[in-house]
Amino acid sequence: MCEANAYMVKNDAETLIMESVDLVEPEGEGAWRLVGIFGDQKIVKGRIRGMNLVDHKILFEE
Repeated sequence: MCEANAYMVKNDAETLIMESVDLVEPEGEGAWRLVGIFGDQKIVKGRIRGMNLVDHKILFEE
């Protein structure tokens, strides 16, 4: 499987936002729509700090 977990990074600490993210799409100015493998959705405000696809991580920051 190719899904990843999404995290918000603050002060070098990672907080889990959503597990098993299958799709990341821009959702307006400074926001992203995350869609999980079961169709669940969440809007995240911030910017993408980085992605580590080997470790299945998507990192966001405000």
